[in-house]
Amino acid sequence: MSHGAAALVLIVCAAGTYLFRGGVILLFADRTFPPVIERALQNVGPAVLAALTVNLAVSGGGGSGVDIVPAEMAALLIAGVVAVWRKNLLWTLAAGMVALWILAAL
Repeated sequence: MSHGAAALVLIVCAAGTYLFRGGVILLFADRTFPPVIERALQNVGPAVLAALTVNLAVSGGGGSGVDIVPAEMAALLIAGVVAVWRKNLLWTLAAGMVALWILAAL
């Protein structure tokens, strides 16, 4: 595949993704959802973030198998404790990243 064709495919895919997501937002912009659906939608972001985090921590970034990385698992444990203790996303992220940097440097 030539560079021009690859660039064209990339542009078409990016535009399609943007239009699909933008279309959904515009379609539902003036509607109100029932309270049950609104409560369920509040859990989508944390669930996706948790799924990505566990996938990266267990697979070591490669996604090809189970490879437990001790520094990442310890940082996740520390971040989990801070999340339960502080109930604040910024404190959780800061604690997890600082713990990962320190443990990875050892």
